[in-house]
Amino acid sequence: MSETGVIHDIGYRRYSGPRLGRVAIQQALFVHGLRAAFGFGRSAKAKIFPWLVAGIMLLVAVIVAAARSITGEVIFTYFQYADQMSLLIIFFAAIVAPQLVSRDLRAGVLPLYFSRPLRAADYVIAKFAAMTAAIWLLVGVPQFIMFLGAAFTTETGVSGVFNELWDLLPGWAYSLLWAVMFAGVSLLIASLTGKQAFAAGGIVAVFMMTVPVVGVLASLPSATANSLSGLASPTFLIGGVGEWLIERESQLDVGVGEFGPIYGIEAACLVAACFLLLLARYRKVASR
Repeated sequence: MSETGVIHDIGYRRYSGPRLGRVAIQQALFVHGLRAAFGFGRSAKAKIFPWLVAGIMLLVAVIVAAARSITGEVIFTYFQYADQMSLLIIFFAAIVAPQLVSRDLRAGVLPLYFSRPLRAADYVIAKFAAMTAAIWLLVGVPQFIMFLGAAFTTETGVSGVFNELWDLLPGWAYSLLWAVMFAGVSLLIASLTGKQAFAAGGIVAVFMMTVPVVGVLASLPSATANSLSGLASPTFLIGGVGEWLIERESQLDVGVGEFGPIYGIEAACLVAACFLLLLARYRKVASR
C-alpha cells in the first residue's frame, strides 16, 4: 500500500504591515530597558531592590523638604544630595546593569536581536540610554521633590521660586553626570559575563575598592597629589568635575584646585572609552 502525503493549509500569511526599522527597534529596547530597570513587567521579586533604593531616596528627599519648610534650614543642596546618595546609586547600578545586558547574554537572545535590522551600535545606544535615564530619574525625581518643598514655602514669592529653579537645573545637570558615568562603567562590567551575581559583584568592587586609593593619595604630603587623588575613583571624579564646572563645594571634598580641566578630560575619556569598549564587545557578538 503506497503512502500519500497531505498538504494542510494552516492559513500562513506573510507579514504585510509597516516595517519600522532600526529607530523603532532602538526605541523599543530603550523603553523595555527603562521598564526593566524598575522591575515593570517582571515578577514582584524583581521590583523589590530597585524600589527599595528609590523609596529610601524619596524618603530622604521628603525629610529634607519638610525640614526646610519647618525650620528654614537647608540640610543639603541639590548637588550634595547626589553626593550623599552615592552608595545607594552604586548598589542600584549593580542590580540594574546586569538586568539590562547580562540576562541577554545568558539567555542567548543576542543572535535573534542581530538577525533583525539592528546593529551593535543600536543595541549599545539603547541600553546606555536606558541605564542613564534610570539613574537620572533615581536622583532627579527626589531633587524635584526637594524643589517643590522649597518653592511652596518660599517667602519671596515668584522670584524665590525662580531662584530655586536656577539652583535645581544645575543640580539636575550634576545628576546627569552621575548617570552617564555610572551607566558607562556598570554596563561595561556587566557585558563581560552572563552571570548577574558576578556582574553585580564586579560593579560594586570597582566603585568601592577605588575609594581607599583616593584616601591613600590624599594622605600624601604633596599638594598636587591631594588635588589629583580624585582621579583614581569614578565617584570622586564626578565630584571633581562638579566642583570645576559648576563651581560649588562637593560633599565629597575633592578639592580639585587648578586641576579641574584634568578631571573633565578624564571623565569624558572614561565615558567615551566605556562606550567604545561596549561597542567593540557587541560587534564581536554580532559577528558570530
